[in-house]
Amino acid sequence: MSRTPAPFQKITLPNGMTYEQPTGLFINNEFIQASNGKTKPVINPATEEVIANISAGSAEDVEYAVQCASHAFEDTEWATQDPKKRARVLFKLADLVEENLELMSAIESYDNGKTLALSRGDVGLVVNCLRDAASYADKINGRTIDSGDGYMNFTIKQPIGICGQIIPWNFPIMMTSWKIAPALAMGNVSILKPASATPLNALFLANLCKKAGVPAGVVNIVPGSGREVGNAITQNPKIRKVAFTGSTVVGKSIAVDAASTNLKNTTLELGGKSAHLVFDDADIAKTVPNLISGIFMNAGQICSCGSRIYVQEGIYDKLMAAFKIAVENIKVGDPFDESNYQGAIDNKEQFETILKYIEIGKEEGAKILTGGKRIGNKGFFIEPTIFYDVKEDMRVVKEEIFGPVVTVSKFSTLEEGIKMANASEFGLGGGIETTNVSTAIKAAKMLQTGTVWINTYNDFDSRVPFGGVKQSGYGKEMGSEVYNYYTETKAIRIKL
Repeated sequence: MSRTPAPFQKITLPNGMTYEQPTGLFINNEFIQASNGKTKPVINPATEEVIANISAGSAEDVEYAVQCASHAFEDTEWATQDPKKRARVLFKLADLVEENLELMSAIESYDNGKTLALSRGDVGLVVNCLRDAASYADKINGRTIDSGDGYMNFTIKQPIGICGQIIPWNFPIMMTSWKIAPALAMGNVSILKPASATPLNALFLANLCKKAGVPAGVVNIVPGSGREVGNAITQNPKIRKVAFTGSTVVGKSIAVDAASTNLKNTTLELGGKSAHLVFDDADIAKTVPNLISGIFMNAGQICSCGSRIYVQEGIYDKLMAAFKIAVENIKVGDPFDESNYQGAIDNKEQFETILKYIEIGKEEGAKILTGGKRIGNKGFFIEPTIFYDVKEDMRVVKEEIFGPVVTVSKFSTLEEGIKMANASEFGLGGGIETTNVSTAIKAAKMLQTGTVWINTYNDFDSRVPFGGVKQSGYGKEMGSEVYNYYTETKAIRIKL
C-alpha cells in the first residue's frame, strides 16, 4: 500500500540545539501522512506557542499499522529468532538514545514543560530500560515439571503477538520505553499511541529504532486522539494485548473494550491519590526534600505522587513550619532555566483543571498554607500549593488533582495513619518517613498500594517493578515482572 511520505521539520530548541523532527505517523519503518491528511498542533506549555504540526492518525491508519505489524510478527523471524539477536538490536537502540541524551532531554522539556534536570533523568531511565530488556531477552524461560516416569512435562514462554500500547503526556519518552522495551524483548510487535499533546520524542525514538535495525512493522507509532486512534487500538480484533497508562476512568473503558472484542490480554497503570506518612521520629531535614519530590516533582503530574501527606501529631508543627519555608523557596518557571525546580503544566486543559481544584478546596473550607495561584500571564505555571485543616471527605483529599497541590492531615497512632492512608479507592504509590526500621516495615506491609517508598519518594529504578492495586490498575512496568505480561505460557505434556 503506497502512502504519502511526511516531511521532517527543522526545530531550534531554546538551548540552541537544532534537530530534524519527524512529523508523520511511523508505520512499517516509514514516516507517512495520516490517511485523512489531518494534523494537530503541538504546543509548548511554557510559552503557549506552536512547536510543530504532527499528523493525526485515524482508524484507517491503525488498520494499516495492524497489517504491517501482523506481517512482521507472522512472516518474519522477529518473534522466532535467537533472542540474543533481538537483544543486539535493543542494546544498539539504548546506545543511540544515550548518544542523543542531551537532545532528547531538551525535546522532552520543550514538548512537555518539565525541567531539563527531570528530562535528563527520564531519558537516562529510558537507556536503562532498553538495556534491561536486552539483558532479559533470553532469560524469561519456562520450566520442567516432574509428574512421574511416564511423562515429560515442560512449559515454554511465547510472545503474545501485536501489542497495542497507549501512553499519557506526563512522561512521554519514559512511558514509550516502558511499553516498547519489554514487548520487543519478548518477540512481540508494537503499535503505540503517544499522547496528542506530547508526540515529539516518541517519533524521534522511532527514527532511532530504524537506525538500530528494528525491522519494518515491529515498532509503529500512531499519534492521534484517544477517541479515534485509541479506540481503534482497543477494539481491533487482531491486536492481542493492550497496555495503557492513564486515568482510571479511561482505563475502565479500555478494559471493557478489550474484553468485549477478543478478550485481549490487558495491563492498566492508572490514577493515584497516594499517601505519604511522616512519623514522629522522622528526620525533618531529610523528610522535607522527600515531601517536595513526592508531590512537586514534575509539577505534581505523576500518577504516584504523594498528594496526601499524613503527619503524626508530635512532629506536626515543626514539620509544617519547615515544609512551608522549603516550598516557598521552590523556583518555578522556564524549563530550560537550570535553576528552576518546577516547570510548566503540560497542557491548557490540565492547567485549568488544577486551578479549578484549588478553588474547590477553598470552597470546601480547606486552608491554604502557601501557594494557590497562577504564576504570570503566559505559559501554564502554578504555584506549589499546600492545603491544611482538611477533612477526609473533601474532594481535594479524595480525587486525583494531578498537579502541584497537596493536602496535609494529622494522625496520632500508626494504626490511625494507615487507616487514613488506605481510605482511598486508589493504590499506586505510598511513602513512609521514619528512622525506626520496625515502624517502616510494619507500615509498608499494611499500606494497600503497589509501591512503597521509605525515606525517599518518586524514586524509580528500571530493575524495580511498578504498578498499582485497587482502582490504580493491574500489571507491572519494569523489573523482571513486566516480561511475564508480554508472554503466554504454553504447557507441553509428553507421554513416554
